[in-house]
Amino acid sequence: MRVMMLSWEYPPRVVGGLAMHVYDLSTSMARSGIDVTVITCNGEGATIREKVNGVKVLRVRPYDLPTSDILGWALQLNVAMLEQAVEYINEEGPVDILHAHDWMVAYAARALKYGYRLPLIATVHATEYGRNNGLHSQLQRSISDIEWWLTYEAWKVICCSGYMVDEVKRVFNLPSDKIRVIPNGVYPERILETEVKPDFKSRFALPHEKIVYFVGRLVPEKGVQVLLEAVNKILTYCPEAKFVIAGTGPFKDFLRQKANDLGINHKVHFAGYISEEDRDALYRVADVAVFPSLYEPFGIVALEAMAARTPLVVSDSGGLAETVADNEDGLWAITGSANSLADRIIEILKNQDLAEKLASNAYQKVRAQYDWKIIAEKTLKVYQEVLDESRNTKFARGSKQDWPLMRRVFS
Repeated sequence: MRVMMLSWEYPPRVVGGLAMHVYDLSTSMARSGIDVTVITCNGEGATIREKVNGVKVLRVRPYDLPTSDILGWALQLNVAMLEQAVEYINEEGPVDILHAHDWMVAYAARALKYGYRLPLIATVHATEYGRNNGLHSQLQRSISDIEWWLTYEAWKVICCSGYMVDEVKRVFNLPSDKIRVIPNGVYPERILETEVKPDFKSRFALPHEKIVYFVGRLVPEKGVQVLLEAVNKILTYCPEAKFVIAGTGPFKDFLRQKANDLGINHKVHFAGYISEEDRDALYRVADVAVFPSLYEPFGIVALEAMAARTPLVVSDSGGLAETVADNEDGLWAITGSANSLADRIIEILKNQDLAEKLASNAYQKVRAQYDWKIIAEKTLKVYQEVLDESRNTKFARGSKQDWPLMRRVFS
């Protein structure tokens, strides 16, 4: 089986969780003998064509034409991706399956689908509707239309959680039989084998301080503002707490100003962008990992914390509540409530027995359910299902039937 994946981000270009999802999924498939090619956007210092852990990675540079918004940039990226894909297929021969990750690659995915008569699978990692709690501008509506278009064109749509299934069915009116649920995964051994140098913690906290750790993109839906609002209550009961916020994003300046307004600058360390090694090492030295998302289709960072045996507090929203069982392998806080979040963090910081129990249970759960080898096998089953269904169809035989009319009906 030959698979071509399209993703707008892939290491070293890492903006959110999508990059690592595609990296780990493609790597796991290559390890199991699948021929995988990833076409993605170029990253700083990255090689244009290379083989990464058995995966052929082709990076493209979007056209450098003036554009007023992300839609124009995405279109230029897609044309560049399409050029690269056509060149590759002409050189190396046909592929069996197309796998598109999110709306940013929808144009190229559809063109390749019809140009080569390939069955298309789409993974929806999040929706514009969900990220913004509705559609409030023409740009958001346009992005949502492209998301719908991608799911319409896909033979099957993969969602990472039951929460996301409900969302795509409601927002895009998708039928249930078109959707498959496959969670994100993690490599526990990669995190546990990360070397933690003796002086590593001193970069972020004093020896006696207990680290409360967040890592992720700094955008409103990740809820870091709720964590900052919880800091003063936590410090009242745990003055030894130190808050490490790793990541970057458009909300960064707002969060820094909020920490200043709350008078907690001395206890909050904004680490900015960190390497994969530092990210994993911070899990290892942290006393609790906290992910207070207001909107979270899944939350791969929760799996990373569980794999690192780091006690975990998450909001009871979206995919986080499906992944983490309250009082079994982590603690839930009420979404958006700084008071609830503070209470749950204090519980872990003040109760070592509880922290150890949660961490141990979480690690066992990750090994049993979320290892990338398991996730890759589930994805391959969907590929095979689609291949079996598509064989002997008019589409697969190259029928000259009219292309479907793209029309969205709004109620």
